[in-house]
Amino acid sequence: MVRWHTLAAYFRRKYGMRVQKIPLDAGSACPNRDGLLSTQGCIFCNALGSGSGLGGRGLSLAAQWQAWRQKYHAEDPDRRFLAYLQSFSNTYGSLERLQDLLRAVAALPDCRGLAVGTRPDCLSPAKLDALLRAGAEAGVAEIWLELGLQSAHDATLARINRGHTAACAARAVTEAAARGLLVCGHLMAGLPGEGEAAFLESVDWAVSLPLHGLKLHNVYAPEGTELARRYRDGRYQPLERDEYVDLLCAALPRIPSRVVMHRLQSDPAPGELVAPAWAALKRPLMTDLLRALHARDLWQGCRADVPEGPPAWYGG
Repeated sequence: MVRWHTLAAYFRRKYGMRVQKIPLDAGSACPNRDGLLSTQGCIFCNALGSGSGLGGRGLSLAAQWQAWRQKYHAEDPDRRFLAYLQSFSNTYGSLERLQDLLRAVAALPDCRGLAVGTRPDCLSPAKLDALLRAGAEAGVAEIWLELGLQSAHDATLARINRGHTAACAARAVTEAAARGLLVCGHLMAGLPGEGEAAFLESVDWAVSLPLHGLKLHNVYAPEGTELARRYRDGRYQPLERDEYVDLLCAALPRIPSRVVMHRLQSDPAPGELVAPAWAALKRPLMTDLLRALHARDLWQGCRADVPEGPPAWYGG
């Protein structure tokens, strides 16, 4: 039995078929790397900016889209697709650049929707309006705004060189949701200086905001980052897998059933992982989590809005 509201279930209930997110690298920049805020970036972010790096290798958006689309169509010809602008801060820069980017992505063949990854401090009313218009003009079914919240604690945000406050993040979520955009917030477990209590406070804070979705990430140290340097010289110790399973078992019951869980684990790019080794092994983590939830009789929302049992639609 599925014990959380998966993104796959959300898409199947809404469209009656599988919808696959295709990650795209639009060559976007970041104010935390280009000198506006900092040149160092967040301590967990490397030169790929949590993306594939394909844009930096010269592949156009259309070429990236076609490569992924062919791969997934070969597996399932009935599959539909959602374009995910993933790398760095895709709303950073001029309004005109964002408008051109959104038009180009919305016009990709078989594109049913858009997901735009960015920072809370790289938004404005005009840019939020542009996101909303892009969907209406292209006739795509939905637009998700993916926001890196990371933590509810300003001391942690400063410690990881994030460059914005929790209040800034809350304001961005609220203003985007008020326009009808679907907002997915990202939180990280195992950030330096944070334990279980701080992470659960961040979860409670996030679900108090008008979020439609949530991504929970276990922190890992990628090559070429300050976090990797701290790990190697003994100043940072990542979570063990069983510790992260325990955190998920504590977090999921507090999250209302309406919140779509887009992800429950990080996904290191090939060759970038320094530590912990288990972060590269997705299936064992999900197996351990399911076993732990069953053994403890827990599910998403059991301490929030669905105490009677996991809703049948968690499985799509």
